[in-house]
Amino acid sequence: ATALSTLVVFRKDVWEILSGLFQLKWNKELRFSLKIIISMIPAVIIGLLFEEQLEALFGGNIAFVGAMLLVTAILLWFADKAKNTGKKVTFRDAFIIGISQAIAMLPGISRSGATISTSVLLGNDKGKAARFSFLMVVPLILGKIAKDIMSGELSTHTANISTLTIGFIAAFIAGIAACTWMIRLVRNSKLKWFAIYCFVVGMIAIVVSFI
Repeated sequence: ATALSTLVVFRKDVWEILSGLFQLKWNKELRFSLKIIISMIPAVIIGLLFEEQLEALFGGNIAFVGAMLLVTAILLWFADKAKNTGKKVTFRDAFIIGISQAIAMLPGISRSGATISTSVLLGNDKGKAARFSFLMVVPLILGKIAKDIMSGELSTHTANISTLTIGFIAAFIAGIAACTWMIRLVRNSKLKWFAIYCFVVGMIAIVVSFI
């Protein structure tokens, strides 16, 4: 649902990329696709090598989640202060952004917040940073789904179809809303509000963990 919502929001971009790839020549669409592939490398490596360890971190360590939310808040705050430019994401940028995406596997780190902030802090245009951030995650989501299906971890045989359908629709709508909202925040230089939200929630999580 998350991947589908991203494809719907960026349908024009996706169509342009696919159309360019079918031209079978070196063009901006092929370059963009290669950047997406490069950005996936860190997350794929970390995900395959440390999947169990990462899943263990989601075991209810509220203080850790709170601390990571504070890290997200700091990144967003500095990114919000950065000047907007016309710079496009380079191959080097793509790999560095990919590293931030891998780090965002930690609970409490916002994936979109981390990748967009990293891209903006590298000097990239805020609108292009948001576009790249959302499109770079689609192959990873689809790849994870394919992996789970092949391993038998994802099966509808024992699941309630109506529950799955409701969950899918809810996630799809939420995904579209989140994409649209985040893009507006980035383009209008209002990431500070997201930063404040992450800071407040992070502090609450840390305080609650010690009660």
